[in-house]
Amino acid sequence: MDAENLKSLQTTAAKVRLGIIEGVFHAKSGHPGGSLSSADIFTYLYFHQLHIDPQNPKDPSRDRFVLSKGHCAPGLYAALAQRGYFSANELERLRHIGAMLQGHPDMKGTPGVDMSTGSLGQGISAAAGMALAAKMDGASYQVYALLGDGEIQEGQVWEAAMFAAHHKLDNLCLIVDCNGLQIDGDVNQVAGIEPLDDKFRAFGFDVTYADGHDFNSLEAAFAAAEACTSKPFVILARTTKGKGISFMENQAGWHGKAPNQEQYDQAMAELNAALKELA
Repeated sequence: MDAENLKSLQTTAAKVRLGIIEGVFHAKSGHPGGSLSSADIFTYLYFHQLHIDPQNPKDPSRDRFVLSKGHCAPGLYAALAQRGYFSANELERLRHIGAMLQGHPDMKGTPGVDMSTGSLGQGISAAAGMALAAKMDGASYQVYALLGDGEIQEGQVWEAAMFAAHHKLDNLCLIVDCNGLQIDGDVNQVAGIEPLDDKFRAFGFDVTYADGHDFNSLEAAFAAAEACTSKPFVILARTTKGKGISFMENQAGWHGKAPNQEQYDQAMAELNAALKELA
């Protein structure tokens, strides 16, 4: 990736992180940790990978994206706002009564959201259905779904994986946000999921790893997904929970709580400093 595009993505990702904290702080609730670990993935998808048009969010030929770990909606909303689906001012109304942005994605009320999600494990099933529909219709759009590594503990994930492989859904690309933490602590202490690569291969997927905070690494991983034929693909993206905010990084306690005023001020100062360095 050339330096100009790389810097543009890094700058956008910094703005997405600012939007995440803005939303969760004003909501006084939400899930910052996993939203921050996924911020670079959201940025890469919405500003480089997906064939989409914010002015025509229901375009039948658009690529589809499903946020299977729906509690990380603050990250999705921040990316959608940056991409122009709605005003960034909406982020300050996250989870407020009567506001557009609910605690989990709502396909009926939010432009750019392709599937309502929240119950872990169900998003991948919806994505597999979308991919099969594209095959049946002879459509060329691709389907992407982002899962959490804790979510992989859900049995429905593996039912959907078998379905996707059985139907040779090479238009389906999963991304697993492997930040190693979930609400109860370390993922592998709650219920061990490794070796994820061997498990997905056993279920009929092609697999690659990526650094989920390195856009060149993500570019190579998505290129491999595009080259894959006759089977679905999964990118296992290594990330840091709470990425970008010193006191949130690698802390399971920031899975699902909002910062107070002092923490908000510190987080915004750190993120704005990172954004300034990119200027």
